[in-house]
Amino acid sequence: MNPRLRGLYFVTPEGSIGRAERVAAALRGGARIVQYRDKSGTPAERLREARHLLQLCRRAGALFIVNDDVELCAELGADGVHLGEDDAGIAEARARLGPQYLIGASCYNDLDHARRAVAAGADYVAFGAFHPSPTKPQARRADLSLLLAARAELDVPICAIGGITPENAAPLVTAGADMIAVIQGIADAPDPEAAARALQSLYAAS
Repeated sequence: MNPRLRGLYFVTPEGSIGRAERVAAALRGGARIVQYRDKSGTPAERLREARHLLQLCRRAGALFIVNDDVELCAELGADGVHLGEDDAGIAEARARLGPQYLIGASCYNDLDHARRAVAAGADYVAFGAFHPSPTKPQARRADLSLLLAARAELDVPICAIGGITPENAAPLVTAGADMIAVIQGIADAPDPEAAARALQSLYAAS
């Protein structure tokens, strides 16, 4: 497994105001991966902001992943792309990006989906939501039994997502989540850096 795909995985919140500051705080707190997610900006705005966030990640030694947008990932020279159910296929993304880029796949609560993603060449898979999430209130729910089954079978890193906070993350790490993806648990925390540090510390102890 890729040893860099382990630890706190910060997903940027919607809205560009304050987003760079939250990314910087998460990185100071020890985030190892940052995913740039933006559905509203123009292509030029997204490119400009993503370049800035990529620079923050490079300085911190963290990975920078682009959500959904294979072309933006390639233009930036980011570390990889994360694909959802309705995004470009893994095989197509691999053909466009080549072997040096990471490709992650959202698998929701479906182990068969994860098996297919790994067979298609995904470098990691993500399951969730494990807890209610204000970002996606209608998201399909996953549970620890799925995480345990995936950990026993799959030979790629596994990410858990969905409503994760410093208060509820520990069982996910214990069950085998190589990464915990967090949005509001950091972005909306009174002290985002402290929240990130508390989450990343779960890996220092494991």
